[in-house]
Amino acid sequence: MTKRKQQDEYVLTDEQILLRIHLRELGIDTIYEHTFHPDRAWRFDLCNLDARIAFEISGGKRSGGHRRGNAQDDEYDKLNTAQMMGWRVFQFTNEQVNTGKAKEFIKSWH
Repeated sequence: MTKRKQQDEYVLTDEQILLRIHLRELGIDTIYEHTFHPDRAWRFDLCNLDARIAFEISGGKRSGGHRRGNAQDDEYDKLNTAQMMGWRVFQFTNEQVNTGKAKEFIKSWH
């Protein structure tokens, strides 16, 4: 997901905001941009700390986003490390969030 940093704050994407709305409708409380690793600046787009469930939105479907070169390697390291730390991580595309497919998937699991 692409974010623009402005004086130590991150600008949320429309998809992050929409997914949080969908999660609330499903009874799942989340926070934005949680740094989950003590030594790395890795953050989840959204997560529920108590249940250790994280939600990642992979933007850049057409421009590459996290799917190019070192960015892809770092993303895999991040997700694999999160899972080893006991997190369950769900990944969705912008399109899945915008069309409601992400909400339907979570609803079927939750």
